[in-house]
Amino acid sequence: MMDKEEHVEVSVYQKAKKGNYYCGDSYYYNESENHFICALVDGLGSGEYAKESSQAVTTIIAQNDQASVEQIIKQSNKSLVGKRGVVLGVLKFNFLDQTYAFSSLGNIGVMTITTNNVKNRNIPNYGYLGSYPKQVKVFRGKLDEGMVFIMFSDGVNSTDLSSKYFFDKDVEKITKTFSSVSGKNQHDDTTLIAMRYS
Repeated sequence: MMDKEEHVEVSVYQKAKKGNYYCGDSYYYNESENHFICALVDGLGSGEYAKESSQAVTTIIAQNDQASVEQIIKQSNKSLVGKRGVVLGVLKFNFLDQTYAFSSLGNIGVMTITTNNVKNRNIPNYGYLGSYPKQVKVFRGKLDEGMVFIMFSDGVNSTDLSSKYFFDKDVEKITKTFSSVSGKNQHDDTTLIAMRYS
């Protein structure tokens, strides 16, 4: 699926774990006049209950998408009372001051690729949401035109991420190539979101 907003192009690949009807990963993205937000949420385990938890969190994020990354994570944790836990990643672009901020928890990863083809991959915060309040580190950086951001769940491995097709500036090509090259052996729910700032 490909979507072009004013500042950000987004393409998403998602597939449930082999043998499952429900994918336990959910995602949300939205662009407004001054910002863009993308969140990827992976419910612990797989199947219907994992999907229930991940969708509960994406609903909270959609209702609070003007909030800071830290506030979004705090609100998401509150929404999980009585449900399975989740791991998540939240990425926000601020168009006014040309910055981005992200934080990820558990096995949700974020990789940036500059226009000079320099890849940087974050180290997620340890743990998951749904147990007790979490203090998380938020990484902040300068938003440069043409930067590509890749957000992914644990169905995407390090070998996949080292592939040269991630240097492509066409986000739809990235997700289509991932689908044909790496998306065949799903031993876990898999979501890969490619975003390009322009």
